[in-house]
This record gives sequence, C-alpha cells and structure tokens, in this order.
Amino acid sequence: MPLHPIPVLLCAALSAGCTQFPDLDSAISPGAERAAYPDLVPVEQLRAQIPLAQVDPDTASNLEARVANLRARARRLRGTVIDSPTRARMTTGVSAI
Repeated sequence: MPLHPIPVLLCAALSAGCTQFPDLDSAISPGAERAAYPDLVPVEQLRAQIPLAQVDPDTASNLEARVANLRARARRLRGTVIDSPTRARMTTGVSAI
C-alpha cells in the first residue's frame, strides 16, 4: 500500500519540531553583550570611505600579460595528454610476463 505524501510530510515536520533548540545565549561573549550598538550613519558617508579604483599606467600592460599567459595555458591544455612514445606503447598492448 503506497504512502500518501501529505501524512509523511506532516510527520517529518512534527518530528523536526521535537529537536533540541541550540543554546544561543552562550554563543555571545560577555564583551559583546556589554558592547554599545553601532552608530547609524548615512550611506553617503560610508561610500566616501571606499577608495577609488586603483588604475595606473601599468594596469593595461599587466592585464595584457595575464591574458597572454592564460591563452598560452589554454593552448597547452588543448594539446594531447599522452605523449607519442607512451601512445605507441599502449597501442601495442601489454605483453605477457
């Protein structure tokens, strides 16, 4: 006799409610409990603290060098994994000992 999904889900939800709730009060250190709430500041004030982009004259050449290195790596990865002598040995098969 197949089980109906609604009673099975209801039993699973009820059994999950019987688990022990973790003790979250002990997770907070006494220093954190005594700490003052942080000040609320306007978002513009926070944005003003963000440093501007760090683009200098070497940025373009550094990026071009990275692109060249990545393209060279991609070319190497497109090559064969097994070298020619190993492939020839594999095609001849394993000789009996």
